[in-house]
Amino acid sequence: MLGVNIKKGFLQGDLVVWMILFSLCMISIVEVYSASSNMSYKSGAYWSPVIQHGTLVIVGLFVAWFCHIINIGYYKLMLPATYLLSLILLIVVLVRGAVVNGSKRWFEITDSITIQPSEIAKLSLIGLAAIILAVGYDKKTQQTRMKSFKTLIFFTVVTCLLIVTENFSTALIIALVMVLMAWIANPPKKMFYGICLGVAAGAFLGIVTMKSISEDMCQKIDDVGLHRFSTWVHRFQEASHELPADPKDYDIHNNVQVTHAQIAIATCGIVGRGPGQSVERDFLPQAYSDFIYAIIIEEGGLLSGALVVSLYLLLLYRCMRIAKKCKNKYPAYLVMGLAMMLVTQAMVNMAVAVGAIPVTGQPLPLVSKGGTSMIITNAYIGIILSVSRSAAKIEKKEVNVENNTKEDE
Repeated sequence: MLGVNIKKGFLQGDLVVWMILFSLCMISIVEVYSASSNMSYKSGAYWSPVIQHGTLVIVGLFVAWFCHIINIGYYKLMLPATYLLSLILLIVVLVRGAVVNGSKRWFEITDSITIQPSEIAKLSLIGLAAIILAVGYDKKTQQTRMKSFKTLIFFTVVTCLLIVTENFSTALIIALVMVLMAWIANPPKKMFYGICLGVAAGAFLGIVTMKSISEDMCQKIDDVGLHRFSTWVHRFQEASHELPADPKDYDIHNNVQVTHAQIAIATCGIVGRGPGQSVERDFLPQAYSDFIYAIIIEEGGLLSGALVVSLYLLLLYRCMRIAKKCKNKYPAYLVMGLAMMLVTQAMVNMAVAVGAIPVTGQPLPLVSKGGTSMIITNAYIGIILSVSRSAAKIEKKEVNVENNTKEDE
């Protein structure tokens, strides 16, 4: 069933990827428990946050294990089908999704169970993109055919349009990862660079517009349909404000999230305050999700912050090695797409925490609290490990054939 393979060891595939997964999950349990302490104190259920999150982590690890024993060929069927499902869910969310923090990103199944379709869309679009690019790859020219590149653009635009009004940062990350996947597949240079130039020009105009647009115009655009446009503008303008010469003139209440995140980082030192000793978690909204990296640094210091960054970069490096071992284009594109999505989202989250870019609402993969994100991200790792297992199996066969040939000679 589903081409599963559980005969040759419980954990298969790249062991370094497994170690990275377990390390990030352990960090997640410790830091989510610490960052949720204020919430648990108010509710009186002191162990409830860590039990709930720990359960999600265990479920996520099972998902990763199950995905890694499925033969990679089955994902060619599963991910495109999942993409169609994600489009339906994205439309449902736009029509009757649950509003949380001013945006409709979640689909309610029950009062306590919600699904974020954009997470499913990211995974399935990467799988679909890997198929499109692999089918369109011309071995003679060693380039992706124009037709396949245009097909990828179409599906990317459709997906981003269904997401952008409620989750601009996610749509932007999806578009960026699709561009990176296309670049890896060696697309037609003129068209690719033309699109990149157009995107760069659009980004420049967008920055200029956001810096100069008036409040009245923001309100008018909100009323037209982009009801979160003013939120995007305010976040950008707040991030681009110059700091006052005298620290006493700084308005600490103007941008609570960024301010307390920066206080957490500024007071951490090399080794931090120690596990569970965060001060800013009591003042920082979404300390267990969007700004958990600030809490990690506050409690573990610059060393723990560097460790987390290193784990994501190591994951990207291992995925590059896995992709190089693949004999076919599809698994290579798939594993690189998944790795780039994970690492890009992680870098965006950490950049927000340190104040390098405006607030985006992106969780830290495998670390932040969140059901759909935790489950789907573990599925990413499981598929990466499935590709790794498959590549290692093929490599072993080739070595055996080569050794047998030498013995015959």
